[in-house]
Amino acid sequence: MIAFWTATLSLTLALYVILDGFDLGVGILFGLDRNEMDRQQMLHSISPVWDGNETWLVLTGTILFGAFPLVYSLLLSAFYIPIVLMLSALIFRGVAFEFREKSLSRKWFWDAGFSLGSLVATFVQGAAVGAIVGGVPNEAGRFTGTPFGWLTPFSVLCGVGLCFGYSLLGAGWLVRKTEGELRDRAYRQLPRLLAGVLVFLAAAFVASLAMHLPVMERWLQRPFLVLFPLAGVFGCALVWTGCRRRDDRLPFAGAVILFLSAFGTLAASFLPYMVPFSVTITEAAAPMSSLSFMLWAGLFVLPLNVTYTVVVYRLFKGKVGLGAGYR
Repeated sequence: MIAFWTATLSLTLALYVILDGFDLGVGILFGLDRNEMDRQQMLHSISPVWDGNETWLVLTGTILFGAFPLVYSLLLSAFYIPIVLMLSALIFRGVAFEFREKSLSRKWFWDAGFSLGSLVATFVQGAAVGAIVGGVPNEAGRFTGTPFGWLTPFSVLCGVGLCFGYSLLGAGWLVRKTEGELRDRAYRQLPRLLAGVLVFLAAAFVASLAMHLPVMERWLQRPFLVLFPLAGVFGCALVWTGCRRRDDRLPFAGAVILFLSAFGTLAASFLPYMVPFSVTITEAAAPMSSLSFMLWAGLFVLPLNVTYTVVVYRLFKGKVGLGAGYR
């Protein structure tokens, strides 16, 4: 039962990172484009799916609360401020998304809110991941750090790196879904964004060595972990090949593979810990009776959400034309 909920948590978290990652990336790129027709295309490319993408974050939080309450309470205590910032940014972003179409005199305000909300939510997520990799101070699962302990040079580096990463996903999505000058501009942005991601990964690796982070010792103990970066190299090659051949399908696929390789690297490096390197999965799990009770809800909600996601993406699988219609 513990293995089931661990796998389900990994699935929902990975889906959230990929699916909401690209539409947050589109939001970041939205702020760099001043052409109204391009902005319309950007919004229409994500309008059928953006709200559904965020349900995976809700499911992730629900699973943590019900199946791994120790981790839920520890992370909420450690990251109360960044969580509030992220949720506020996501809410304001959603409001701005809807209101900009109805605003006549203050569209600039909602445009700025949409882009800034995307940027803040992305940065905070990356910073939180960096803080978790650096270690969450606790004693027997009780947080012992400070409210701003999560904000370190390493976490800031990770926040900036995730902004580049989500923007890479967003540019790949725009190449896949749009036409005209917007598609061409996304193609021009992809190599620079990929370079930014690679520079971040190199900087994070050097910083991890300099800080003597425990996660680096796992690479010596588990040589098989090198398979994940190799998958990331393959993803980078797909992005680069897609840009050279102008194959609209490859850049987004390559960016997804790159993210999955990074996700797999962290997950495999942390095992069997859920909070590195202090709380194991077994220690974090709820009583077996709670896990069994949740199973029935999980067997209904998870397939329903997967089905909804698949249906929506299939219905709107075409490109957004210059007239902002799907075809």
